[in-house]
Amino acid sequence: MSIVPDDKDWTWVLQRPCPECGFEAEIVAREEVARLIRENAHDWQEVFASRADLRERPRPDTWSPLEYGCHVRDVFRLYDYRLGLMLNEDDPTYPNWDQDATAVQERYSEQDPQQVIIELFLAAQALAASFAKLDADQWERTGARSDGAKFTVESFARYLVHDPIHHLHDVTKQAAR
Repeated sequence: MSIVPDDKDWTWVLQRPCPECGFEAEIVAREEVARLIRENAHDWQEVFASRADLRERPRPDTWSPLEYGCHVRDVFRLYDYRLGLMLNEDDPTYPNWDQDATAVQERYSEQDPQQVIIELFLAAQALAASFAKLDADQWERTGARSDGAKFTVESFARYLVHDPIHHLHDVTKQAAR
């Protein structure tokens, strides 16, 4: 069985807490974003160092810790690119990204865990640095997803931070079973 594509619109996390992972985007201050990204990368390093089952899916339709790690790495890279668009263009629309197609095309399940965790860490550091150097006016710049969802850099940052935190929750929840 393959992974069922996630086609949910997760922008609701900007208005209410996530019932699965408990993340509350509304209370994240812009000054916390870089720190949260760095902390998340550190927590992923701990998962990769402590788990012998990185390649094992808990169920056929659920990603393995390795596949989640690849996804988080790519999210950090993608959001750094999208942040650059928001800072350098007026109200850009981001190119669409099919995360499920990327997982298949990039063969997430076959990647080297040691390389993935290094790349995840470096991507997180680059993205955190991009957020850390923003001035007050830049947080108000805007952009949109191809589906029409609109963001300021600040709402984009809070929306982004949920994703790696949620997936870390997914993976640690798997280990607890």
